[in-house]
Amino acid sequence: MIQLEITTLDWVVLIGYLCIVTVVGLVAAFRVKDTSQYFLGNRRFGKWIMIAQSFGTGTHAEMPVSLAGAVYSVGLSGIWYQWKNMFATPFYWLIAPLFRRIRRTTLAEMVEDRYGPWMGAIYTAFALGFLTIAMASMLKGAAKVIGQAAGGHIPVDSIVVAMTVVFILYSFVGGLIATAWTDFLQGFLILALSFMLIPLGWGTVNGIEGIRQTLEASKTSLTTPQGIGLWFIFMLTLNGLIGIVAQPHMMAAVGTGRDEYTCRVGLLYGTFVKRFCTVGWAIVGLMVAAIVARGSFGVSGLRDPEEAFGFACRHFLFKGGVGLLIACVLAANMAGCSAFMVDSGALFTRNFYRRYLAPSRPDRHYLWVGRISGLAVALVGVVYAVLLIQRVLYSFLLIETMATFMGISVTAGVFWRRANRWGAISSLTVAMTANFVQYYLRHQRFDNWDPDVFFVSLVLGAATLIVVSLLTPPEPQAAMQSFYTRLQTPSDEAGMAEMTGMGAQPVPAAAATMSSVAVATPPTAPLAISDETDARVAAEGRQLILVNLFRLFRGAAGHGLRAYRTDLVGFGIGWALAAFLIGLVWLLFRG
Repeated sequence: MIQLEITTLDWVVLIGYLCIVTVVGLVAAFRVKDTSQYFLGNRRFGKWIMIAQSFGTGTHAEMPVSLAGAVYSVGLSGIWYQWKNMFATPFYWLIAPLFRRIRRTTLAEMVEDRYGPWMGAIYTAFALGFLTIAMASMLKGAAKVIGQAAGGHIPVDSIVVAMTVVFILYSFVGGLIATAWTDFLQGFLILALSFMLIPLGWGTVNGIEGIRQTLEASKTSLTTPQGIGLWFIFMLTLNGLIGIVAQPHMMAAVGTGRDEYTCRVGLLYGTFVKRFCTVGWAIVGLMVAAIVARGSFGVSGLRDPEEAFGFACRHFLFKGGVGLLIACVLAANMAGCSAFMVDSGALFTRNFYRRYLAPSRPDRHYLWVGRISGLAVALVGVVYAVLLIQRVLYSFLLIETMATFMGISVTAGVFWRRANRWGAISSLTVAMTANFVQYYLRHQRFDNWDPDVFFVSLVLGAATLIVVSLLTPPEPQAAMQSFYTRLQTPSDEAGMAEMTGMGAQPVPAAAATMSSVAVATPPTAPLAISDETDARVAAEGRQLILVNLFRLFRGAAGHGLRAYRTDLVGFGIGWALAAFLIGLVWLLFRG
């Protein structure tokens, strides 16, 4: 078996990358003076930074590992493990402004506004668990690639520890500002990671024609009746669509643009860049499957399917390319881990420490608590990665499914005003219990994923939310009025910029619009959604479909579909992009 050595050129490339990204992160860190900058970057990021942030935060080093392994095992249809959100992606255009209009630092605060403080505490516990497992999965996946690319000589767990030290270095000091700027730089390396192996191994497998001739027809099909069929894809789509709203990093990754349109552009187009990269990972998986089927390099099978990507690295890369590959993997890993470290610090500080332990401390005190608590969560993630993760793909699907069960109440809380805290906690309990009990009865690991199990758990959770909410008292009217007033009022009007988080300053009287009043007023203040506001926002074409889902005609204020013009135009573009990408892959591999 060919084993690559890390040459002097590799070390030059790798050390050069580490120096550049560290300098960029530390220079950005000098701008961080308070918690608003550390946790939210003062909501000043432009379109390109937002695209890079959505792409970098949503694209992790475990993804090429897990996806190439899935495609190696089941064929091209394994792409749906990552494309599971393909049909949900157009909805991201509709979802993005919610994270800015809510005018909060964390999603836990949004949940608390909607369902009360103890539901906010439950969400905080869920979110910290989510971020811990997510960081662990990313670290483990990246370590597998680097270990395989280096010939298997470096222990995977040692690589996990080393990577943690690297991303902590700048994210501890610079927070979201450092993360966003390094994401922009590292986005280019993630693109390189996704496609650099294809031309190097293309001749070995004789291109697409060689892959089709070597593998059975079902291996190059986007759907397989015995494996990943339409039902499987539909369930994965529901998983992604409902879960995305409840993922704890979304507030920082999506709601920090300089205006709502920038937030929409960042989430939609940054995510589609990721969908495009997925094609490269799938092709690598097919190439390795073809090589193994032929018995090339003296290999007749892989011990672990998730070694497929590392196998390709070890056999396709030239000397000097290993350093670039490791730099790319580190880029993909650190982009997500640094963001999650900042998000976990924000959750702990704002929703636990400041609320229950130290409610009246200076802002700088909370800044350091956010840094230290984020560091602690990252270290717990290291322990989880070393001791508990066997298959990266299963851990990835586990946290996505957990987010979906939490997302039932978070999503319903946006468009169904009768949903209440009793329905929310009952829904989460029933869905989680049904999910894990089914796997227990099947004698399967709890981090497994089966579409039938997911469907039963989802239906039971949603039904429980509806029934319990209708049978118990509604949420206080004053709190609901404030919550929905914020969602109905565009966030990028005068006065909003000053109210970005923990260190918010009073809004000048001249700038006291409905937007600023909604931010500055406590969540329980009795604010009403005025017909005048509806009419003005509708005339501008900026009404949100999701917020007005059960009141579309009233929300339109006599303007018809034009009231939702911004939503509908971007939504249509999203579907066109999804159809184009799926059609491109189908044309590429059709017989």
